[in-house]
Amino acid sequence: MARNQWIELTETNPGHSAWYIERFRSMAAAGNDLEGEARFVDAMVPRRSRILDAGCGPGRVGGYLARAGHDVVGVDIDPILIDAATQEHPGPTWLVADLSELDLPAIGVEQPFDAIVCAGNVLTFLDPATRRPVLSNLAKHLRPDGRIVTGFGSGRDYPFSEFFDDVENAGLTPDHSFASWDLRPFTTESDFLVEVMSHRSPRSAPAQTRTKGCHGCCDGS
Repeated sequence: MARNQWIELTETNPGHSAWYIERFRSMAAAGNDLEGEARFVDAMVPRRSRILDAGCGPGRVGGYLARAGHDVVGVDIDPILIDAATQEHPGPTWLVADLSELDLPAIGVEQPFDAIVCAGNVLTFLDPATRRPVLSNLAKHLRPDGRIVTGFGSGRDYPFSEFFDDVENAGLTPDHSFASWDLRPFTTESDFLVEVMSHRSPRSAPAQTRTKGCHGCCDGS
């Protein structure tokens, strides 16, 4: 049976989480720009918004958003990454949680959220059977006028066309597609997708037929 690929990685290599944390520490020390995803989300919402960082890892995105003045909750399935987030980015609420079973109101966490960010190829690490339920679950934590943004690369066993099918079946509308976090246009040749989604309006028209890798807004990290 398919399983969460991050869990499989860490069970096969118990040092993987520590390596992942140190990788981004080294990149930050070298002066690499690691804040593109967070700047993208920050531009979407008013100051002091409530933001859920879904699959937050060691807190790189959520930490920036908290410093920018937002009320951030970060969740990740890996307790080692949550420990790192708690130590390095005080302020947000960091929780160990499985996105496929996420129910923040049940544990007393205020919701809904103005925005939800799911960066870092998180969706591609999920058990494929849970991808559509996870999108539906995230939608339940979102305000009626809120937005979800996610980003992931091709070649990770999650074709963009399949993702867009999951988005529609989760009751979401794909609003904007980009090929990178710095807003480069998405085309059928793009090897990365950044997608902004919102709740589907009851009056929304049925989606048009889409070409593989494109959700209809283009002419075709």
